[in-house]
Amino acid sequence: MFADRDRLHIAIQKSGRLSDDSRNLLKKAGLRVQNGKNRLTARVENFPIDLMFVRDDDIPTFVNDGVCEFGIVGENVLEEFALGRERVKIETVCKLGFGRCSLKLAAPVGRDFPGPAALAGERIATSYPRITRAWLERQGVDARVVEMTGAVELAPKLGIANYICDLVSTGQTLEENNLRPVADVLDSEAVLIRASRDFPAEVETVSDNLLTRIDGVLASTGSKYILLNAPGEALGDIQRILPGAGSPTVTPLHGKPGEFAVHAVCQESVFWETLQELKEAGGSAILVMPIEKMLL
Repeated sequence: MFADRDRLHIAIQKSGRLSDDSRNLLKKAGLRVQNGKNRLTARVENFPIDLMFVRDDDIPTFVNDGVCEFGIVGENVLEEFALGRERVKIETVCKLGFGRCSLKLAAPVGRDFPGPAALAGERIATSYPRITRAWLERQGVDARVVEMTGAVELAPKLGIANYICDLVSTGQTLEENNLRPVADVLDSEAVLIRASRDFPAEVETVSDNLLTRIDGVLASTGSKYILLNAPGEALGDIQRILPGAGSPTVTPLHGKPGEFAVHAVCQESVFWETLQELKEAGGSAILVMPIEKMLL
């Protein structure tokens, strides 16, 4: 446990596929982090927050044991940690939209796989034994799970197992090892987690401010600000066309009776086809701008 309990502690991956995205998220939220790339900890200059740079497998442990109040981790790692434990003192706050991948069952190319029943009595190599066993139980299949800590894709070549269950992003590693995915076991992305306990009042205040900023970052990611002019009779159609805009702001145009300016935040993709529809509905002077920051 840390003696400095008046500060908030966040565990993130030291290196790996979530490391840079986790840092970027915190940077977009306005946290100025002292250079801690090659260290285990770093202080945030403008918030009473400390970052802990650890292995991804250790992040749920840090949060569960109360060493850190928050963590950023893949759902696959969190699920593997949680399975088989009577009590997990962790809450998932939100999904973060990066680090997407899938845990898939894979077989050698050319090996017939009519369905999960074909796994009966087989050996399956994986770094996620708890998730794999839980999936097999749901399928009603009795198979042997062989735990490996790395190079799982080599198991069929080495005769360790006929199947593997491993993370897949692009599928290139499977192809390079003459494997093909045959079943989806778990879809995963990065999530923000927090300890299921009460924080000291000063830490709770920092926590609330941090979550407000992260919500704003997530809301602004991919969002666009649209401005256009339109006649009053076109406003109903234009509001229906605007993607994910909710209720736009509509104000009269000075010196142009019956003409209005429409301002809207669109939280869905805005395509050229969308702009064409807006124009055909009566919109003009249509402007689309990215949103750098948003406070909800």
